[in-house]
Amino acid sequence: MIDIGVNINHRHFLDDMDQTFIDMQEVGVKGMICIASDLQESRKIQTLSQNHSAMWNTIGCHPHQAKTWDKESKSHFSELILSARPVAIGETGLDFNRNYSTPKEQIFAFDEQIELATEHKLPLYLHERDAHKEMVEILKQHPNLAQKSVIHCFTGSRTELDQYLELGLFIGITGWVCDERRGSELQAAVPHIPLDRLLIETDAPYLLPRTIRPRPKKNHPKYLPWVAQEVARLKGISIEELTKATEKNTDAIFGIRV
Repeated sequence: MIDIGVNINHRHFLDDMDQTFIDMQEVGVKGMICIASDLQESRKIQTLSQNHSAMWNTIGCHPHQAKTWDKESKSHFSELILSARPVAIGETGLDFNRNYSTPKEQIFAFDEQIELATEHKLPLYLHERDAHKEMVEILKQHPNLAQKSVIHCFTGSRTELDQYLELGLFIGITGWVCDERRGSELQAAVPHIPLDRLLIETDAPYLLPRTIRPRPKKNHPKYLPWVAQEVARLKGISIEELTKATEKNTDAIFGIRV
């Protein structure tokens, strides 16, 4: 299985990268996609991924960081794409929950990253919180791109899921699904995700699956099997079937074959 969402630029991992890979591969996690939140982090993660065969990277500007996006940003990211091709543009999108950047700033940065993805034929790695309606309206204008992009860390309702699936999006599921209280709505939605649209991720070091005992302090790619087990249970399929499907989907969207 492949973890499609790791925040690798964190002391929890950077202190011992080699051990991170050993630990995850021992439990059957063959590789990970490391996600970026701004230009500086995109450059750093890209350098890291060049030194590890089981690591791939995105480049992009998180909606929290959209206020840093200026008239030069698009050209800087375009140069970065050409120097060492990432697997996606992101983490990009809209987050109206905390509004660390204004909605106007977020939409501007998102629109420019959509242009980047279109120009360079890359999928979008999408973040959305409390901005579902606006996200859908924007993606409706880019149907071909939406069909090869992913909603990262989906935690929404069945209605929101159906609207994303109508756009053709892939759906990323994290350890949120292992939380009986906070994840109850997501647990009800997961059985309705077609296998050919399903991806799994940890979002490590965040969103630790609450089913792990004893409970660690931080999440890690090695805990992806807990996400896989819960998703497989909810869908009524085996871990083997889930792994085969999600690896096929990872290849389809990101071009990663393991």
